[in-house]
Amino acid sequence: MEVAVKSSLTSIHAPISVREAQFTKPKLLSFQFHPRPNSSISRILKKTPSKSKLFSTMSSPVPSSVSTESMEQPEAELEAVSQGEKFDWYAQWYPVMPVCDLDKRVPHAKTVMGLDLVVWWDRNESEWKVFDDSCPHRLAPLSEGRIDQWGRLQCVYHGWCFNGSGNCKFIPQAPPDGPPVHTSTKACVAVYPSTVHHDIVWFWPNTDPQYRDIITKKQPPFIAELDDPLFTKGMGNRDFPYGYDVLIENLLDPAHLPYAHYGIVNAPKPKVKSDREGGGPIDLSVKKLDSQGFLENQDHFGDTKFIAPCISYASSSPGDAPEKKQGSMQKRMAFVFICVPVSPGRSRLIWIFPRNFGLWIDKVVPRWIFHLKYNLVFDSDLYLLHMQERKFMDAGPANWQKACFVPTKSDALVVGYRRWFNKYSGGQVDWKGKYCGTLPPTSPREQLFDRYWSHVVSCRSCNAAYKGLNALEVILQVASLALIGVAAATKQKANTMVVMAVVCFAGSRWLARFIFKNFHYHDYNHAFL
Repeated sequence: MEVAVKSSLTSIHAPISVREAQFTKPKLLSFQFHPRPNSSISRILKKTPSKSKLFSTMSSPVPSSVSTESMEQPEAELEAVSQGEKFDWYAQWYPVMPVCDLDKRVPHAKTVMGLDLVVWWDRNESEWKVFDDSCPHRLAPLSEGRIDQWGRLQCVYHGWCFNGSGNCKFIPQAPPDGPPVHTSTKACVAVYPSTVHHDIVWFWPNTDPQYRDIITKKQPPFIAELDDPLFTKGMGNRDFPYGYDVLIENLLDPAHLPYAHYGIVNAPKPKVKSDREGGGPIDLSVKKLDSQGFLENQDHFGDTKFIAPCISYASSSPGDAPEKKQGSMQKRMAFVFICVPVSPGRSRLIWIFPRNFGLWIDKVVPRWIFHLKYNLVFDSDLYLLHMQERKFMDAGPANWQKACFVPTKSDALVVGYRRWFNKYSGGQVDWKGKYCGTLPPTSPREQLFDRYWSHVVSCRSCNAAYKGLNALEVILQVASLALIGVAAATKQKANTMVVMAVVCFAGSRWLARFIFKNFHYHDYNHAFL
């Protein structure tokens, strides 16, 4: 991590140093799970003795000359979990969107945990509100509505209006001298508890009135750097065509950086390079694991932790770092990835990279400039993860350890996460039976890699840049035509006019390609790197 801080600020995907360090050997990371009756996993495991330990397997047997102990593989058994230990997915705070990417003038549609939400700004209470995205009248989406002149959320299907408490305040079709039907509880919208924490809107996924004041009993996860005014807090968000568990697992895997992101991320190099990309051994281990996540304390380069169910955190500042010199400030940077379960095969990432140095950069450089690089990083392993998830599903959602061979300590955090996921959640998100367990079909690459709908429309900085660059493209085209017209009409300095027209036209064509490649679709082919 020490090297990652000194590298380009856009090298965001490197929360862990690839240098070797001395760590204690990881405890055996064991899994165990109970498949559902009549499931494909049950049929697979009937062939395996129920009391035997299930280890990771590979396609060919390990040569007898190779000691399995010398391979130091993190064990991948599944552990039984009692009902009391089961992770409650609906007793947690979930992030919806960064405040910087929400427009107070309009309602926003978002899906989290399979729940369709509408997020809107209640100017009467000066608060962000999170409602069920369904009008009680005829179930039209409220996110397609508007904020009326009195600051109420209006359904544009029939004009019903709701205040910040979800109460219906106006039904245009009800006679003014008739019964006050708008006061019926059936006319109310379901309201989710919500709060703004670390400049992100969070919600509690239960509309039962008993949870109205849940914020007084349980708060969203606290991250010190995000509450420190000495740190900059550049944020962003993007939706991905693969599931939450695959997203978390990938972010906890430092070994893929020099390969999947070759030439993009400045991953730390080992002392001795064994190949062009520069990968090498990484000595990792999980120190503590319980229902709330786990910790991996890197003694020399900071720490990494998984805060259940959403946060992957890595810090560049070691806990036992030598004291800084008087009058100087130690440079610190963190990588905070908040992974949001959207639906099976869909996830959302909110990233924040707080640092206490180079604060002027964020004031001078707009966010969309950074996002160009970040999106390139995300695209470079997007297809790998999308297809990987489908192979996991073929093996069975809780049968990860039988399908994957993870013999080295570099996979310790991945195995640690799968251990948590299987032990406390049975290897799958609790969707409350809303989905049948199948993934959405694989889309064409143009749709999988689409940046406009997955990021640009949800990022105020990139959206503004997109509109501005498109306007500039049109201006250049008009200018080229105007210059040709002037040259033809006046015949004075015609050559100069023609050259300027050509330059403007060429600039418009280059800009059009730049816009398409960075705001719409950028394919990625690892073979040509």
